[in-house]
Amino acid sequence: MSENVNEQELVQYIAGETKADAAAIKLVLKHEQTFINNSKENAKGEVEVDSDELVDYVLSRPDIKLDELTVESILEAEMDFLMEKGVAGYED
Repeated sequence: MSENVNEQELVQYIAGETKADAAAIKLVLKHEQTFINNSKENAKGEVEVDSDELVDYVLSRPDIKLDELTVESILEAEMDFLMEKGVAGYED
């Protein structure tokens, strides 16, 4: 996670958007970070993340007891938060 982002603020934002449990949100974000850390960088040194692959990866973790829609909602709310903070964006 970026050093510009307050994790507690992020989790509160996602919980407000999704009504998901804070512990479940933190677990999804932890697995997301592992997925990103294991992804290869492109020529620009950026990691391109396929959202479907990311959701599948998170859902495949044995400690995740959430449905696909909830995981997608958590990840979308996280991206909205990061875009509002100017930390992340989508590539076309």
